[in-house]
Amino acid sequence: MNKLPTVDIKGKDYVMVKDRVLYFNETYKNGVIQTKLFSSLDSERIVIRAVAIPDMENPGRYFTGHASETIGNGHINASAALENAETSAVGRALGMMGIGVVDSIASGDEVNKAVNAQQAPSKPVFGTKVEAGSMCPKHGVPFIKFEKNGRSWYSHKDGDAWCNKPKELQVEEDFDDFPDEEL
Repeated sequence: MNKLPTVDIKGKDYVMVKDRVLYFNETYKNGVIQTKLFSSLDSERIVIRAVAIPDMENPGRYFTGHASETIGNGHINASAALENAETSAVGRALGMMGIGVVDSIASGDEVNKAVNAQQAPSKPVFGTKVEAGSMCPKHGVPFIKFEKNGRSWYSHKDGDAWCNKPKELQVEEDFDDFPDEEL
């Protein structure tokens, strides 16, 4: 693999998502990158899954990446949380494929975001940990794990109401096979 340009963040080299995407498109002419929104359009929490398929003649070989953003959390997410989450998910999928991995799967974009979040004034966050494989069978969106006063539960916003994860599903691993749409 040709060496991709890197940015130095706190002494480590990272590759930006735009450079991972350019490399993928130049190298994998028969490849495709797909994204899917997993949260409802009216949710404050945006959850995206991206899939990189290097060769459409072999769609069973694919690489996934997930990302979530909260609308209004930070400068960029005030107006572009969806785009930000999609970029992060694509960067992670390409990182899982090995594109742009130097010191970490994380892209320069993700690390910059994390550094900026650490420098921002901290406020308590309630209910932001998305559990992998924990999808609502009724609405097809991820449950969010909430913890308060030593108690935890899974829920997600459905319009103006909350949908709670039934207790019997809280142990089950229900990972989807991806891609779940025709390519």
